[in-house]
Amino acid sequence: MSEALTLLRQPEWRVMDQSSLGPQFPAIQSFAIDDTLCESVGSGNSAAVARAWVHEKTVVLGIQDVRLPYLEKGLTYLTEQGYQYIVRTSGGLAVLLDSGVLNLTLIFPETEKSIDINRGYDAMYQLIKMMFADVTDKIEAYEIVGSYCPGSYDLSIDGKKFAGISQRRVKRGVAVQIYLCVTGSGSERAAIIREFYEQSIQEEETKTAYPKIKPEVMASLSELLNINLTVDNTMMRFLQVLQKLSNKPLITSQLYDFEVPKYDHYYERVVERNEKWLPL
Repeated sequence: MSEALTLLRQPEWRVMDQSSLGPQFPAIQSFAIDDTLCESVGSGNSAAVARAWVHEKTVVLGIQDVRLPYLEKGLTYLTEQGYQYIVRTSGGLAVLLDSGVLNLTLIFPETEKSIDINRGYDAMYQLIKMMFADVTDKIEAYEIVGSYCPGSYDLSIDGKKFAGISQRRVKRGVAVQIYLCVTGSGSERAAIIREFYEQSIQEEETKTAYPKIKPEVMASLSELLNINLTVDNTMMRFLQVLQKLSNKPLITSQLYDFEVPKYDHYYERVVERNEKWLPL
């Protein structure tokens, strides 16, 4: 059994489904929730967590994006297009979320043995392959040049990226996060991020190498698989695979009572960081 599959076979999975909360669920809450759950899982006060979340029209910036020379112009453009924006706590660069993008977080405990960063990425990659094994065997993991937030674990089919993975570690809890472009136009999403960077850079030289985005290298799973895929039926695939991997029935929950004060603490930290980093 591969190390990634061993990581996925947790004794128990706690599931938090926040995929249908709608516009009243801002993205800034998600990163505080994941940090809270990392602490609970890392301290042994919670089983491993699988969380699903969807946010309306939001661009999530990476820490490097706040160094863009004309960031205010880029943020003004996003606002004009009807997008909110926040800076996340995990790595990477700008990504676009909307109602057709399903985000998944797997949170593992680092117990006796630390979890190598690639092992965490491999676990999410294997999970996504298992979720869609009945319709494709073409999902690959390598950097898609010209995509937004490029990385060595971009997930693609026939060279077109539909997902990206990041990681966050808090108090011996490891959160592996992925955004899955399920429905809609991947190239239209990429065109918005391309224009954001063009507005934010204005052809000035930058120390950070920001991606030269080619919208044609990005697509949604619906476009790539040509099947009737929705966020809801993708969630069903996610839950079915988790259940196969678990020895026990899935535990469904929101935050436990003892986690609420921790969430308040992490939420304040995310808000403070955003107030510090963002000019608008």
